[in-house]
Amino acid sequence: MTLANVSPLRRAEILGALRRGTVPHQGLHLLAVGLDRFQSTIDEELDQVAARSAAFKAIRGEYGSGKTFLSRWMAERAKSRGMAAAEVQISETETPLHRYQTVYRRLVERLSTRAEATGALRSVVDSWFFTLEEDVLAEGGVDESDAAALAARTATLMEQRLGGITKTAPAFGACLRAYHEATARGDGAAAQGLLAWLAGQPNVASSVKRPAGIKGDLDHGGALSFLEGLLVVLREAGYPGLLVVLDEVETLQRVRTDVRDKGLNSLRQLIDEVYGGRFPGLYLVITGTPAFFDGPQGATRLPPLDQRLRVSFPADPKFDNPRAVQVRLRGFDVDSLVAIGARVRDLFAQGAADPARILDKCDDAYLAQLARAVAGELGGNVGVSPRLYLRKLVEEVLDPIELHAEFEPRRHHRLTVSDGELTELERQARHATSPDDIAVDVDGDLGEE
Repeated sequence: MTLANVSPLRRAEILGALRRGTVPHQGLHLLAVGLDRFQSTIDEELDQVAARSAAFKAIRGEYGSGKTFLSRWMAERAKSRGMAAAEVQISETETPLHRYQTVYRRLVERLSTRAEATGALRSVVDSWFFTLEEDVLAEGGVDESDAAALAARTATLMEQRLGGITKTAPAFGACLRAYHEATARGDGAAAQGLLAWLAGQPNVASSVKRPAGIKGDLDHGGALSFLEGLLVVLREAGYPGLLVVLDEVETLQRVRTDVRDKGLNSLRQLIDEVYGGRFPGLYLVITGTPAFFDGPQGATRLPPLDQRLRVSFPADPKFDNPRAVQVRLRGFDVDSLVAIGARVRDLFAQGAADPARILDKCDDAYLAQLARAVAGELGGNVGVSPRLYLRKLVEEVLDPIELHAEFEPRRHHRLTVSDGELTELERQARHATSPDDIAVDVDGDLGEE
């Protein structure tokens, strides 16, 4: 997709996200700057995952370097291959890494496909059962009009397709069977409750679980087996793989010591399971700051994890190896800000009534002037300025040019930045008297905290 054929809806979604200071969820390839060095490797690894391999990648970068952007760009490329994707933000209170059942629940809540931006589990499961029924009918032993025989044979085929998962997590298959039966008899409430339990949601009514032969809630030990089952369902439903992003793993540095150690060990175990072949079709991605990968409260605290993540980067970043387990982002400078600003300006102009006026009033020289001004407001730290830069560009420059015929950005736009519109790290950068004053240990990239 080029700028010339972007739909008005997609254009509005991208520009709307930038006005809010957030990373768009779709259309990121239109804004991608400096990702060429990753593209061939990522595409190769995605193709391998789609062929039932598995992969792991750690993305390293300071705040504002584009980690969230890169991970969502990877998710877009995965979905363009027919895969599913999910982004899970690690959090001390809502999604602690040492509780696999919570991570799994968030993963399913944010499960997305090319057709659905989130909450895609039901359509995936329904698609799988439709495929199973079609396979049963293709065998020729069951008449389409015999609903009972069709349901029974479909349940048997389901158990066969799930394979060993029914041995390690029998409740996964039992729940799916009960869901299929509830759907067949038109019991929408029971079907919805069973699907919620399958997604790891707590507090599903016992009246829903009892007839299905399941009880309790999904626990830590069962969550990875449920992930195995989800991968099978996805594959059988026509989705050859799943890309999962665990965002902001550096939050582990700020929790209690015992919780931190549990989280680090859980991450180590998850990486080992990926490499051990437990999850064919899974591409696991984590994002974190250099402090997490190198600092005393991060990965180095657990030597086995440090060994799995450790990469010796060359002195010159241009010789970085994109195939390595850990890749680093170089961060933005004025030139790269101008490059992404030009992409945004051109996208905006495509939907404007007078594109030439947008391009004339906001030329590359002005983009550079604005980039330097925004960086100046943040203590000269260009690396933490992309979010604010793009927000100011769309909201205070491009919109007024289109809306007001007399608006001249060089004459009428005066950059003002209040602490209230900044993230915590941007405020630190603004008031820092030296680089050491900036405690860069929170990843938000374009404002996603």
